[in-house]
Amino acid sequence: MGSRKVLAGARVVLPTGIVHDGRVIVDGTRIVGAAPADADVVDVSGHWLVPGFVDIHNHGGGGASFTSGTVEDVLHGIHTHRLHGTTTLVASTVTGDMDFLAQRAGLLSELAEQGDIAGIHFEGPFISPCRKGAHSEELLRDPDPAEVRKLIDAARGRARMVTLATELPGGIDSVRLLAEHGVIAAIGHTDATYEQTVEAIDAGATVATHLFNAMPTLGHRAPGPIAALLEDERITVELIDDGTHLHPAALQLAFHRAGAGRVTFITDAMDAAGFGDGRYMLGPLEVEVSEGVARLVEGGSIAGSTLTLDRAFKRAVTVDRLPVADVVAAISANPARLLGMDDRIGSLEPGKDADLVLLDHQFDLKGVMRRGEWVVDPQLG
Repeated sequence: MGSRKVLAGARVVLPTGIVHDGRVIVDGTRIVGAAPADADVVDVSGHWLVPGFVDIHNHGGGGASFTSGTVEDVLHGIHTHRLHGTTTLVASTVTGDMDFLAQRAGLLSELAEQGDIAGIHFEGPFISPCRKGAHSEELLRDPDPAEVRKLIDAARGRARMVTLATELPGGIDSVRLLAEHGVIAAIGHTDATYEQTVEAIDAGATVATHLFNAMPTLGHRAPGPIAALLEDERITVELIDDGTHLHPAALQLAFHRAGAGRVTFITDAMDAAGFGDGRYMLGPLEVEVSEGVARLVEGGSIAGSTLTLDRAFKRAVTVDRLPVADVVAAISANPARLLGMDDRIGSLEPGKDADLVLLDHQFDLKGVMRRGEWVVDPQLG
């Protein structure tokens, strides 16, 4: 008793549509198709049941940094995001010295091997000084394939994604290297032209790192990377839906041009997510968080976000007026597929991990289950 549960009466979002008065059956760590005789029945009427959220771009939370924190710090940051519905998370680093990043990759790869994170995302140092955002300019470098390979090797098979300015010397060769090793090449922090972006996509790039942010704006004579990334069916676009990084019209443009199947919501969260305002360090740079918005102390550039995916979900449905099924695709199914993990996570189907989020009728989070265990217990009957 206890590990076998029937969650009954909710609106359940499935890949095939929304089932009213539906139920999800959990046995141990998995979703199953039939209820064991001794299963507990939990009445979740009036709620939504959706798959656990999947965040492929996250730098920390709960006061902890994935780039510089201890193992205990990183685990605390992971737990903070689990409390907000993120049952699968890729830990992102920021620009740093190559030896330091290789060392961090070793630490984070151990957590990936234990199943605490789904892998590592290197954002920098192979990015454009023109579009550096909250990255230290003196530590930036061109994407030399040998150095990209150094980070991949340091991650011991747990590197999931590398963000590059693919127009820089070595950029295209680095994209090819990443594709050959099964690592996502993401175009971001880039000053590329439309034509250069097309070349990178043809070489194997498959993700747009936080589309619109840290790249040239969309122009009618020089469309730049945004047009190339939105129009190509091979690209999944990351969006940060926090009300700061994107105007609602830009988000709508991305959704309608790319389609719900090619969008993934991310947090790009830093230490302050789920923690509060104050002064923080993002790599070697100092950040001031005020009223939930993170900016560099020097220069004022936006420095990641304090977003959690439960807030992104609610905003997408209630402010952006996106269909619930489309939001579930962008926050669960699409990132799971991108990571090659959609056989285990991303939807509420028999055989998959029992990762789910319970939301009330106003889309506020009420419960989180990860692998069959409540992380946030809804305390229902």
